[in-house]
Amino acid sequence: MRFARSKRGLRLKTVDSCFQDLKESRLVEETFTADEVSEVLSSLQAVVHSEVESELINTAHTNVLLLRQLFSQAEKWYLKLQTDISELENRELLEQVAEFEKAEFTTSNKKPIIDIIKPKLAPLNEGGTAELLNKEILRLQEENVKLKARLKTIEIQATNVLDEKSKLERALQDLQLDQGNQKVR
Repeated sequence: MRFARSKRGLRLKTVDSCFQDLKESRLVEETFTADEVSEVLSSLQAVVHSEVESELINTAHTNVLLLRQLFSQAEKWYLKLQTDISELENRELLEQVAEFEKAEFTTSNKKPIIDIIKPKLAPLNEGGTAELLNKEILRLQEENVKLKARLKTIEIQATNVLDEKSKLERALQDLQLDQGNQKVR
């Protein structure tokens, strides 16, 4: 909210400077004709239109990036998020956000009023995220146990195969020695 507020403040200053530039550069005469006033207002309208459009585009793109980050994090934790688009135009909720912003940024001592009035959110390690993390840890630990058991089984099988191979090699050598001894006799 601070970021959006600062960006909005910068854009409003830009719009104010457009008006100030117009006053200083074009409004130097005492009297104007209707055509001159119309031309001045048209040029001002074009500049303000451009600034407002630029801000709206920037705000939309910023919101998309923010949502993308949130959805990526949710996807990482296998969360299924649903949105209710109708809530985006709910005047009551929008007014609550405006009141929150006003309360957050209008205190005299830089300490947000909201900190005094409302309790803070619980830390992540006490909420649903911790539960998800614990479930994921348990799942990974179970998978680790299964993989260790499988590894032990495969190691035993490999050792048995190597022992069998050694026995067969010895038996082959013994047979070759016996055949060699029989040929010599």
